[in-house]
Amino acid sequence: MTGLSTDNERTFGHIAELLAMRNNDAVPDVCDNTRASVAMILHQGDADVEILFIQRAAHDLDPWSGHIAFPGGKLEEGELECQAAIRETSEEVGIDLERGCYLGRLSDITGANLPVRVSCCLYSLDRVHCSPVLNEEVSDLFWVTLSDLRDPQRHLLNSVVFGEKRFEVPAIRLPVENKPVLWGITYRLVMQFLCLLEGGNAFYEECCKLPDVVELDEEV
Repeated sequence: MTGLSTDNERTFGHIAELLAMRNNDAVPDVCDNTRASVAMILHQGDADVEILFIQRAAHDLDPWSGHIAFPGGKLEEGELECQAAIRETSEEVGIDLERGCYLGRLSDITGANLPVRVSCCLYSLDRVHCSPVLNEEVSDLFWVTLSDLRDPQRHLLNSVVFGEKRFEVPAIRLPVENKPVLWGITYRLVMQFLCLLEGGNAFYEECCKLPDVVELDEEV
């Protein structure tokens, strides 16, 4: 982990160990699932580890238009999961993950509303190596501390619209003004990561057991 302080090496080394020991439950691979990969990028801030999030640009053809997400996208033919995450991160936000340190992968998840299987590759990266250049798919980029993501007061059930329907979903209210709640695939990846870090903390375990979505009778 070149360029990191000893404390940072210890922090990210511990995360890498936890990822290596995780219970990698098999996810059924459906042949018509779209394969995608995202990057969870970690930085050691002054007082806490921070995670990078993007807000997707508004686009009529994007089912996740305007949502909070991690940089990433579909695998190209012949690509491995983390190769796709590196390429997509470079294309979407201009960050070179080759300058960071690969920590490991979370367990793959499948979409609750669309046939997609998502892999998540984790990297530690010093922010001095981050000079973001956003492409047309991304409207904003920001960092959130683990403390804010862990804060129980930020966890809620929230009503969201996806397609033509309204759902009630578990979500996190982020400490960034004028942003939608964090929910869906990215929420599930964040909760998987928090459950891994917290090692059996009852609050996060219960959050991870919540249903992905509860469809409401109301249509939009």
